[in-house]
Amino acid sequence: MSEEWKPPAKIEELFAALAGNKFAGINSPVAGAREEKELPVGTAPVQLYSLFTPNGQKVSILFEELELEYDAHVINISKGDQFGSGFVKINPNSKIPAAVDRDGPGGKPVNLFESASIVQYFAEKHGKFIPSDPAKRQECFNWVYWQMGGFGPFCGQFGHFFVYAPADKKETRDYGVSRYGMEVQRLCSVLDQHLAKNEYLAGDEYSIADMVVFPWFNQLQNGYNQPSGLKAADFLSIEKYTHATAWAAKLKARPQVQRGLQVCHFNGQGKPWLVAKE
Repeated sequence: MSEEWKPPAKIEELFAALAGNKFAGINSPVAGAREEKELPVGTAPVQLYSLFTPNGQKVSILFEELELEYDAHVINISKGDQFGSGFVKINPNSKIPAAVDRDGPGGKPVNLFESASIVQYFAEKHGKFIPSDPAKRQECFNWVYWQMGGFGPFCGQFGHFFVYAPADKKETRDYGVSRYGMEVQRLCSVLDQHLAKNEYLAGDEYSIADMVVFPWFNQLQNGYNQPSGLKAADFLSIEKYTHATAWAAKLKARPQVQRGLQVCHFNGQGKPWLVAKE
């Protein structure tokens, strides 16, 4: 019989166990800037600081759908760009995405962070992609916050244990993958059952709810590839969620979504399709 786990007196005694995960070098229990580093600033009315991840893609998909004039700046979270003083001034939580609207309330610049907050702000500002009908509007926001409170975080935790956690922590990874993987499957089932009866998440109207939820389902379909060669999509049997899969394919066929998925690419290009035209 294995010995039962007992916590040490202080959590700091456990931090050494984090060594070996992909982000060990930037993990810290303390917030704030770690270096003086100003952000690049372009000429467009909106400045986006982000990365080619599901959370970043929510915002860039909306920007492309709105045909916004914006500059896209890559924030490399693996290198710790999010802890530079310039970024922290915009987002004290040091997470992507973040944005600045130079034409904010009263014509003054406004800092924006948290993906759903940014999406809601610009959708409301431009009067698009939020249903005008009160019941449909609430249904839209139900799904936006379903993603923020559950689907995104649980997908992210599953991905950490499936791909990024230390390779030698077998029991820990088995537990984490099974715990979060099962919940991801349940959440996919919630999504699939809803889409069996609805064309889009807010009913018959394409909205920010679809833009916010889609990148995480797309990540399960196409991301989180294990070093062993096993893909998350196969491991979780994502293909069985037929209604969600059809919905995702419909969204991905939109040119605006295709562009939004590329913004702030890992290759360092803010808008790769523009570079390809040069």
